[in-house]
Amino acid sequence: MIAVSKSQAIEHIQAFKNIVGESGVFVDEEILNSYAHDETEDLHFLPDVVIKPSSAEEISAILKICNQFKIPVTPRGAGTGLSGGALPQLGGVLLSIERLNKIIEIDERNLQVTTEAGVITEVLQDAVKAKNLFYPPDPSSRGSCMIGGNISENSGGPKAVKYGVVKDYVMNLEVVLPNGEIIWTGANVLKNATGYNLTQLIVGSEGTLGIVTKAVLKLIPLPKYDLLMLVPFNDPVNACAAVSAIFMAGYTPSALEFMERDALEFTMRFIDNCIVPIDDDVQAHLLIEVDGNNVEVLMTEMEGISEIVSQFDCGEILFAEDAQQKAELWKLRRRVAEAVKANSIYKEEDTVVPRAELPLLLKGVKQIGKTYGFHSVCYGHAGDGNLHVNIIKGDLSDEQWNGSLKKGIVEIFQLVKNLGGTISGEHGIGLVQKEYLPIVFNQTQLLLMKQIKKIFDPNNILNAGKIFD
Repeated sequence: MIAVSKSQAIEHIQAFKNIVGESGVFVDEEILNSYAHDETEDLHFLPDVVIKPSSAEEISAILKICNQFKIPVTPRGAGTGLSGGALPQLGGVLLSIERLNKIIEIDERNLQVTTEAGVITEVLQDAVKAKNLFYPPDPSSRGSCMIGGNISENSGGPKAVKYGVVKDYVMNLEVVLPNGEIIWTGANVLKNATGYNLTQLIVGSEGTLGIVTKAVLKLIPLPKYDLLMLVPFNDPVNACAAVSAIFMAGYTPSALEFMERDALEFTMRFIDNCIVPIDDDVQAHLLIEVDGNNVEVLMTEMEGISEIVSQFDCGEILFAEDAQQKAELWKLRRRVAEAVKANSIYKEEDTVVPRAELPLLLKGVKQIGKTYGFHSVCYGHAGDGNLHVNIIKGDLSDEQWNGSLKKGIVEIFQLVKNLGGTISGEHGIGLVQKEYLPIVFNQTQLLLMKQIKKIFDPNNILNAGKIFD
């Protein structure tokens, strides 16, 4: 392990095997390589050992050893993160929660579910849907990402615009602290004004304060119907401007997504699907969904939204005719990130501003791109002001890519701050964004965060180097 002799490393690995069994500890290079990266750019860091515990008690025993010998521990869910939060850049232990994969109880009387942290998000959603219940947070990677990772990043997804993000559904958490202690952070109730809110402190803390092993999540009744439409625009700034107008008119879509032309074209090539013909003059699309329990009301809402977007020079609107067409349209949106990554080396910046400022953000991003010579592909959750800015390497030299480009990213983040926003809406800070934190936080704020980290993790073993050094 890190900074220990070979004999000590062998002793530690044997101790881990004694805790989780021979089949739960991996040191062969092929396995280590598969856990050396997540979905963040092309970064790669080998852990010294991968451990797959199956209970909070096993995690507790592992952390007690790591805390005693100051061995770095990187918690990991499914590895779908985009900020380097699951990268073991210090080596040490890569601790995977994938075996904590049981849904413990769906409490229909109280509309809540108790689940282990390694349950796949879509698996949980399908399980509660079978009981006509709904867990709305749905990241694009919902088919592979895990509840624990979602909690660590305070994930959102398309439904956040109407239903909120993960923090709005977490009631209580079982957490293993860096010293191995196991605690519950709150209570299984809808209201709680009892002391500091440890639950919400853990949500979004990116695995730096403790390892979430179980969660009690709020559920809501499943909406019976949804309608979906795709709206083309000749000007992407007009598409962004239409977003705020929809809400100002009194409508709250269940999803409102923005995609630039390049994003849609990349994705259609990537998945070999040309369901959406794109006219030459179309430069952006809004994907708009409404849901509820009364079809007539939803039809009226769609008509009203159609009238609003028509004021922003939109083209012919495509209304999804059936469940299959809805699924195809959503597939296009959910696969954009993969398509962009497959198309080129890229950097993704996860900006968020008040939704009325989206037009200024988009215009500013494009102007900064012209200044620094880079092309960007933008898409995201327009309904809550969350724009993913994908900077494409293209013809940029390595010197530009690794040097002057950072000045452009700084300018984007300064623009975001000036518009009342911040530098991450749902991807987190992790390893790759931490150098930009001083743009949005002053020294007092950063010091408070560092002091909180020190209280939880005085030996700095748990996801060290993430969020800040």
